[in-house]
Amino acid sequence: MAEHPDRALVRRACTAFSQGDLDTVSTLMTADAVHHLPGDHAMSGHHKGRDACMDLYRSLYEETGGTLRVDLETVLCDGRGHAMSVHHLRAERGNRGLDTKTGHFFTVVGGKITDIDECVEDIDAWDAFWGP
Repeated sequence: MAEHPDRALVRRACTAFSQGDLDTVSTLMTADAVHHLPGDHAMSGHHKGRDACMDLYRSLYEETGGTLRVDLETVLCDGRGHAMSVHHLRAERGNRGLDTKTGHFFTVVGGKITDIDECVEDIDAWDAFWGP
């Protein structure tokens, strides 16, 4: 049985992101895509538009000095334009480390990602890592 197209799209985007291939990630998103990053820190909030999302992703890599590692564990879909991914994320930033699970809820329209809601396993650890 073939993989559902929404599941394949999200898997491709997550794999490209984990490899630092932001050019490919960009091609898989609509121009008006939004990424909602949780937390209470400088990078949290609603990143509106593909360019803003790409700026966010570059910042995540820069802030961690290239130590950001995101291992995709699974992708689920509902067959109606929604998919969820679960990841194991590890990173270092200054003298801080982060080792946690994250999840993303994707909305897919016309074969492209239009919206990403991110959730984290431990919001307090997340804020402590990304905060000042």
